[in-house]
Amino acid sequence: MHKAFSLAALLVAAVAPPAEAATRTPAEASTSGTSFFDFLIREPGVRFIGGIPYGPDERHRLDVFAPDRRAAGPIVLFLYGGAWTSGDRSTYEFVGTALAARGITTVIADYRLYPQVRFPGFVEDAARAYGWVDRHLARADGGLRPIFLMGHSAGAHIAALLAVDRHWLAAAAPQAAPPAGLVGLAGPYAFDPTTWDTTAAIFAPVADRADRARPAHLVRRKGPPTLLLHGADDRTVGLFNTKDFADALTARGTTVRTIVYADIGHVGLVSALAKPFRWRADVLDDVVAFIEQGVERAGRAEPQPARPKFRTAGDP
Repeated sequence: MHKAFSLAALLVAAVAPPAEAATRTPAEASTSGTSFFDFLIREPGVRFIGGIPYGPDERHRLDVFAPDRRAAGPIVLFLYGGAWTSGDRSTYEFVGTALAARGITTVIADYRLYPQVRFPGFVEDAARAYGWVDRHLARADGGLRPIFLMGHSAGAHIAALLAVDRHWLAAAAPQAAPPAGLVGLAGPYAFDPTTWDTTAAIFAPVADRADRARPAHLVRRKGPPTLLLHGADDRTVGLFNTKDFADALTARGTTVRTIVYADIGHVGLVSALAKPFRWRADVLDDVVAFIEQGVERAGRAEPQPARPKFRTAGDP
């Protein structure tokens, strides 16, 4: 796998840094208002709160996109991609606004990147952010709202590690409730990062035990319900990653749904969440449906899953 994209480039212009600790009401904007394309991704009924610290490092900051008229409901912690070397939460405001406009509180967290840290530093940061979400959002007002992990590319890899390897959350947030579900978009779940020139240095701490960083090789028990999405035209992360991970999860009893979208590449998969690009694939509808079903599933037993079915978007 290699570093191959920037969503800022995808949206044609660079995104300015967000205002720290800023709050904007729906009457002003549902985003930070700093992006040149802010007007394209703005959604009604969304409240933005940005630059919230969840740890001591400058990269330990997160933004919250909340439905203006819904105090409860599910929460998504979204982790972006960038080959573990790049990325900024401001670039992914379109994810937060899209999901919050559908009633799902969404948190987008920055995390430390290589060369500042190597594996597992960014995984530890994600676990810390999850703990913040659990304490400050999921348990607010005495309730317990479900938290769904969601990520794209390297972010999907990190989210998957949190879902299948319980020790990360146990170490960073021992009191946190387990994730209610996992949504992975084109994650490199199965490849060996210690053998690729572009990732070997990042994962050097586990050079002699690479499986510690491979979610598909860490599945030991039934996990949270999982939705795995991939583009058929992805040339950055091979489809085998999604297939191998789905097989490993299903073998341990996890409910898995996998969708492969025709004519969609690596960046196109996540960009289809943005309002200007939703015509390309039903990614937003599929993610929202999965989360809503997950909320409905809470409190009742799940049926034993069958072998995962790989379907192409548009198939019945």
